[in-house]
Amino acid sequence: MFMPIFKFTRQFIVALVLLATVHPALARKPNVVLIVADDLGYGDLGCYGQERIKTPNIDRLAREGMRFTQFYAGSSVCAPSRAALFTGRHTGHNTIRGNGQVPLAAGDFTLSQLFRSAGYRVDGIGKWGLGLAGTSGEPKAKGFNQWAGFLDQTDAHNYYPDTIWRFDSVQTWNGPVQNHGRRYIQDVFTEAMGRSIDINADYQFLLYLPFTIPHANPALKKDGMQVPHDAPYSAETWPQPEKNKAAMITRLDSSVGQLLARLEKNKIQRDTIVIFTSDNGPHDKGGVDPKFFKSSGPFRGIKRDLFEGGLRVPLIVWWPGHVPEGKVSDQVGAMWDVLPTLAEAIEAKSPTGINGISLLPTWLGAKQTNQHDHLYWELHERGFQQAVRVDNWKGLRLKQNDPIELYDLKADPTEEKNLAAQQPAIVARIEAIMRSDRTDSENWPTDPGQQKPVVDEDAGPIPPTETSTKPPPGTP
Repeated sequence: MFMPIFKFTRQFIVALVLLATVHPALARKPNVVLIVADDLGYGDLGCYGQERIKTPNIDRLAREGMRFTQFYAGSSVCAPSRAALFTGRHTGHNTIRGNGQVPLAAGDFTLSQLFRSAGYRVDGIGKWGLGLAGTSGEPKAKGFNQWAGFLDQTDAHNYYPDTIWRFDSVQTWNGPVQNHGRRYIQDVFTEAMGRSIDINADYQFLLYLPFTIPHANPALKKDGMQVPHDAPYSAETWPQPEKNKAAMITRLDSSVGQLLARLEKNKIQRDTIVIFTSDNGPHDKGGVDPKFFKSSGPFRGIKRDLFEGGLRVPLIVWWPGHVPEGKVSDQVGAMWDVLPTLAEAIEAKSPTGINGISLLPTWLGAKQTNQHDHLYWELHERGFQQAVRVDNWKGLRLKQNDPIELYDLKADPTEEKNLAAQQPAIVARIEAIMRSDRTDSENWPTDPGQQKPVVDEDAGPIPPTETSTKPPPGTP
């Protein structure tokens, strides 16, 4: 009596499998692992031309995936860059436009909320910087199932912190977790990363990994590149801070290797998109000189600059069987494109009123028909500064009411020859964008005299951490 039902069920299942093969939209939606390094320059990775720092695992991502050469951070400093990543809006329209204690607003719909609303598990491990505990911008309010790490970007300077912040919706835990300054925080994050993948392997998940390497600890001044040891560079005759920086980056690379091994162990590597990028250009703190390793690559400027070296960052996308292997793309894109791109990848509706476009066609090796008309940035660290990219033209206004500088990035990627006098029509177009492509903000006025003080995230000393409490069982 039960045979016909069994046969029908088996045939039905086979039909579903075949249908999913013919119609990719019905196949399993991808997991996403989003890695954001802290102050890692365009030239700090082997796959981007670095010759002395060893990054074999990140280089593997590039070799087996797609490497982008014209991808831009959301800003040349931390918080607004990450805000652009999470909201899909550039700094002319974002709630956070500088390093101040301004949280994401309650109405800011984020990448994490997008995934949570699509039924994904959403975990974050590392540095947040978009809202302290109890504010509208804390991870708990932005869709995370679990968060382990720093909420305050200034606390994140310390690689041996007394406490980190933990939120867990299952254990209903929300508070500080003891570390007592004992364990190197990158090792804690890497261990937590592995646990998150193991726990979520049977589900669909977004794992956000905003690691703090290779940011300096400015409180330690010339010894601010904190790392347990300088291997494998101990024998080099480099200055000690440079050996430490290289060791930090190689340690980050090791974490990426452990990530890939964990995906393979759980047999979900072909179901997972891995994205690797950095929040802005390289720093010059902790005793390091960004010129030593040519950390900005071939570009002018570093962190806090609107020149290419402060804004252009690595982007590697790895998705076996979907993203073409070994492809190098010169597609122009920015942090605010990540949200709509991933929305399309998981077949979720992208929010309206954002500045990003989906780059999924490029990621999948197809023709990219949708292009940016322009890219816009504003910076509030040194007064009010603006930058615009239109085609291959880059316009900068580095001081309010100063004339615009204009550079041809194709002919002059180092931004050395100002062509503003020879190209008045291009300058006029860029000036019009600078006027129109921003909304007024009480927290981020254009008049330097009205600006509220920003937080210099590279200044010390580190403020006291919050009082420790006993963590729940199983806390990393």
